[in-house]
Amino acid sequence: MMVRFEVRTHSRTGFVDITSEVVEAVGESGVRSGIALVYCPHTTAGITINENADPDVVNDLEMKSTKLIERDDTDFTHAEGNSDSHLKSSLFGASETLIVEAGAPMLGTWQGVYLAEFDGPRTRSVFVKVVAG
Repeated sequence: MMVRFEVRTHSRTGFVDITSEVVEAVGESGVRSGIALVYCPHTTAGITINENADPDVVNDLEMKSTKLIERDDTDFTHAEGNSDSHLKSSLFGASETLIVEAGAPMLGTWQGVYLAEFDGPRTRSVFVKVVAG
C-alpha cells in the first residue's frame, strides 16, 4: 500500500515534523510487520529522522546546514539561485526506511520524521510505501 500526502512549507528553509502522518499511513496499511519507505520526490527537499522532543535540535540542523552550504556561495555554476538547496537535499537524502512492527513504525523515544525544506515556501509531496515482510 502507498499513501501520498502534501506538506505546505512556510519559509525558505525548515524542518516540518511529519511523524503523525507517517504513523497514520502505516496504521492504515494494515501491515503488522514489514518496512515503510518515506520518500520525497523533490530535488530541493529531503526526509530525515531526528529528535522531536526538543525543537532546538531541528533549529540547530537548519542553522548549521545553512552555514555549511551558504545560499550566496559564488562557486556555484548552477545559476538558478537554489544550488545550495540541491546540495543540502543530497546530503540529507530523499528517503528514510523504517521498520514496522505491531502495525507501527519503530521510532526511538525521542525520534521524529521530518520533511527538510531547502527551497520554500512550497507544497511538497511525501509518499509512504508500506510492505509486509
